[in-house]
Amino acid sequence: MANKYNDPNGLPGAIGLKQSGATALSNFFQFWCYVTPILGAIVADQYLGKYTTIKYFSVVYIVGIFVLFATSLPISIANGGAFPGLVTAMIIIGLGTGGIKSNVSPLIAEQVRSTNAYIRVLSNGKRVLVDPELTVQRIYMIFYMCINIGSVSAIATTTLELHVGFWSAYLLPLIMFGIGFFILVSGKKRYVIHPPQGGVIGSCFKALWIAITNGFDLQTAKPSFQGKSQRGYTITWDDVFIDELRTALQACRVFLFFPLYWVTYSQMMNNFVSQAGQMELHGLPNDILPNIDPITIILLIPLMDRLIYPFIRTRLHLAFTPVTRITWGFFVASLAMAYAGVLQASIYSSPPCYTSPSNCPAARLGEDHFAANKIHIAWQAPAYILIAISEILASITGLELAYAKAPKHLKSFIMSLFLLTSAFGSALGMLLAPVAKDPHLVWLYAGLACTAAIAGAAFHWTFAGADRDRGLKRVENAEEEIEMIARKSEDSDGEGNARGKL
Repeated sequence: MANKYNDPNGLPGAIGLKQSGATALSNFFQFWCYVTPILGAIVADQYLGKYTTIKYFSVVYIVGIFVLFATSLPISIANGGAFPGLVTAMIIIGLGTGGIKSNVSPLIAEQVRSTNAYIRVLSNGKRVLVDPELTVQRIYMIFYMCINIGSVSAIATTTLELHVGFWSAYLLPLIMFGIGFFILVSGKKRYVIHPPQGGVIGSCFKALWIAITNGFDLQTAKPSFQGKSQRGYTITWDDVFIDELRTALQACRVFLFFPLYWVTYSQMMNNFVSQAGQMELHGLPNDILPNIDPITIILLIPLMDRLIYPFIRTRLHLAFTPVTRITWGFFVASLAMAYAGVLQASIYSSPPCYTSPSNCPAARLGEDHFAANKIHIAWQAPAYILIAISEILASITGLELAYAKAPKHLKSFIMSLFLLTSAFGSALGMLLAPVAKDPHLVWLYAGLACTAAIAGAAFHWTFAGADRDRGLKRVENAEEEIEMIARKSEDSDGEGNARGKL
């Protein structure tokens, strides 16, 4: 987006919006993609259910990719169709994304049929305790890893973009998404599909209104309270629903910090790409480096899931709770921004153009061709690695919380509220777009590093107490569960002590 078609410096592009314009449009697309899940969640929870919503919105998504493909053909670009086609495709794809994002991860987690811990006997006779909470944690880590396996395809698309054209880069995801859609539809009979409960979102807002009009006391929305007080409200829910709604609202408090995380994360998709264009590429396209992020995630998730997290739980006897993981996610994101700032300072201190990369007489190689500043593109890799680590700690844990804390019939809606935090992060990114230009980028990265660090500290200070109590309670409950199940197992088959593993 930043570079022109047939850019004289050899950088891929078709629109020529420059860095600030490309950053603003990229942030708009991110904002749109994370606002529309609210619509997708309402459609799923109220009317169609998760599976059917995903199916219909996938068709919308396919239409958007086709528009992107058609308007990226050379004849379309030559006739000025690239920019309006891109904006149209962004709107359609964003709408399709809304119906998919808010529903696909809850649908996957709902395939876990058990909600209580139970003993499983392995083929070698060993007994293990299957913990549904840890199962969901693992599912979301695998889910996130699969997303990033798909993201690695950007290596192919950026190569096609550079050597063939934009049309070929968009044809590939069009074909792959079509294959995925076929798999989704053909596997319907294998899925656990819960029907929607119409009116549940309306019930939530009605219950909240009752609470607001009664001194922000959610207890007043319970049917049992209404019966005692003779308030005369028409109630369509039970007391358990209000308790679940209270839990969901507590999770939403956690979400309030995430926009500050997402505004740092979004730098990877815009300003990092532009930063790479200021460095010596050695034949690589400047937008291929973001693939380091999904590759790192693919490599680290099995390591975290199988070794690091179990080591922390079983060897160090520490409750590596969601709040702790999210806090560290913020801190690692802060390190990524600090590193990017130091790297940007190194670019500004390198010849030939110093604080005006690829834009000075000393770098002129031709009529409109300029050399990059003399610093190797490989130095950008650590920034992407740090962002990937922060995603594993913060983003995946946020997905877990959004699912675990949501009432049964509001899974998609609460998930959409978590995704909405990314939209707010993109909105913050749009506000920062005017300063995303040389020679101010060092200050931009420094400010983001400080923001992420302060947000992480504030997050931990706000939620650490409740999370610590939750972790201790969970450990105590787990120990009681193991002992109880072990006794039942001994009573039933007379064997020795059952072995439990969390």
